[in-house]
Amino acid sequence: MKKYFIVAAVAAAAMAFASVASAAPTKVGNSAKGKVLTDMHGMTLYTFAKDKKGMSACNGGCATNWPPLLAKAGEKGGKGYSTIKRADGKMQWAYKDYPLYTWKNDHKPGDITGDGFLNGAWKIAKP
Repeated sequence: MKKYFIVAAVAAAAMAFASVASAAPTKVGNSAKGKVLTDMHGMTLYTFAKDKKGMSACNGGCATNWPPLLAKAGEKGGKGYSTIKRADGKMQWAYKDYPLYTWKNDHKPGDITGDGFLNGAWKIAKP
């Protein structure tokens, strides 16, 4: 009986870990321009037109201004989400294969001050 309990407990823990590991890394928030993807703190997420599917073009100083939404080792995305390996070796979340970023000049949830920046190269990530 004890053996079955241990097996059941291990299986339950594995399923709980799997559900956490594959949970969406974002939330949906509201802005003046409608629904937007946000990080877990409610900060608006953006995509960059110079990125390619599965590859970030925003490194160095760019990444200082536009911090990437980083993934932890082993995290897997849910529907529409994936991770990419950045030039610095860190893992970054992507939505529909495009890397996600926050903007250093957004200070509170709902801010969208980065939308259209750099002649429209930065856009709000929409669900």
